[in-house]
Amino acid sequence: MPKPTSSPASFKSKDRIRQGSKKILVLHGPNLNLLGTREPGIYGRETLALINRRLITQGKAAGATVTCFQSNHEGELIDRVQLAKKQQVTAIIINPAGFTHTSVALRDALAGVAIPFVEVHLSNIHAREPFRSHSYFSDLAAGTICGLGSQGYELALQSILRRT
Repeated sequence: MPKPTSSPASFKSKDRIRQGSKKILVLHGPNLNLLGTREPGIYGRETLALINRRLITQGKAAGATVTCFQSNHEGELIDRVQLAKKQQVTAIIINPAGFTHTSVALRDALAGVAIPFVEVHLSNIHAREPFRSHSYFSDLAAGTICGLGSQGYELALQSILRRT
């Protein structure tokens, strides 16, 4: 596991977050647009649209704005992370998907903006192929949730809403 190049962002900076101004960005990596049809035995039968609707509704009920973004392209995800800083996003939920095990560039973008984030995986990455157990993000993440299916996203959002 590589050592962090910067201190992980935490949820302790309440002074920069005002009640009702919470902005949460949910990032979905490659192939997550295929949820519901792609290997449902591993990833479940729920679509990405359904997951996103639930998160937006959950955030709205708590007085937060939740924005969801999916891309199969690493550069688009990096651009969205960098834009999040300019938009004063409070926290990020990210499922880097296949980029979990390969993307130093996406990791560097998250470290560079220093926005607290929770890493989410639908499957238990530690119970699968050995290469999947390594994450370039976990050591920077405020938390990591894996193996709980789409409920992992909701738990990440609940955690962020309670801590910010």
